[in-house]
Amino acid sequence: MSPVVEASALEKRYADFVAVAGIDFRIEKGECFGFLGPNGAGKTSTMRMLQSVSLPSAGQLRVLGMDPLHDGKRIRTRLGVCPQADNLDPDLPVLDNLLVYGSYFPQARALTARRADELLDFVALGDKRDHAIPELSGGMKRRLVIARALINDPELLLLDEPTTGLDPQARHLIWTKLRELRARGVTMVLTTHYMDEAERLCDRLVIMDHGKVLAEDTPRALIETHVGHEVFELGATAAESRDFLAGVELCGAVHEHTGDLLVVFLTKKHDLSERLIERARQAGARYLLRNASLEDVFLKLTGRELEE
Repeated sequence: MSPVVEASALEKRYADFVAVAGIDFRIEKGECFGFLGPNGAGKTSTMRMLQSVSLPSAGQLRVLGMDPLHDGKRIRTRLGVCPQADNLDPDLPVLDNLLVYGSYFPQARALTARRADELLDFVALGDKRDHAIPELSGGMKRRLVIARALINDPELLLLDEPTTGLDPQARHLIWTKLRELRARGVTMVLTTHYMDEAERLCDRLVIMDHGKVLAEDTPRALIETHVGHEVFELGATAAESRDFLAGVELCGAVHEHTGDLLVVFLTKKHDLSERLIERARQAGARYLLRNASLEDVFLKLTGRELEE
């Protein structure tokens, strides 16, 4: 089966600035594929090329088997797009936002009306159909934008930072809806700088920074490959960290010191964590032992925090 999206040496430049620096990736039918990285990593530039609203500066890109350079309009009719901004029409009520947007696609008006009703129920906004947009909460607006992106029954759904700025309850509700779409076999591309969002939703993802792909795999495989199972953290200066680790057999574990924090990535299951905890207790030092995460992977690969 041909991939839904295939990119090879894909680049995007704006004058002398390189936003996307020759990346490769494939997105298979029915999967949720993620681009994880901080602001400025190149995620949105990549998404704009997938939408065929910004053409590649170099490299090859195929979307739904077509070339954005020649088939941009055909590609856009088969996409659903949830942009970062809630660009709903404030002068139209909830239902009309879907109906007017649906009229831009080559489908019967009756089909659009039926899908609009179904989608409002799907995103739990059926009782808000006649409400004005300013009356909606931030989470409701994001759910309506997702419903609007689905009005044309797209073959590929692009979600650019779908939960940025939302409270935890609203984020979890949107995650639930996106997981339902994935279970239905909808192919999704997700950009986010929230590592927990990527870990919960994505089948595979790439970690990007400065326009480059640093790593690609499933979330669990990235964690196990780069940082292991657990992370031990100790509040200590660089000198205190050296004294703390003196004479400690790390058994292949990787450690680094950032700011006033010693971080030890426990890549294998052994008793090292117990020995580190005992040593910290004896020294009366502050410590934490926790499960490894995608944020640890990003920090290890880039040397800076994931969420910025």
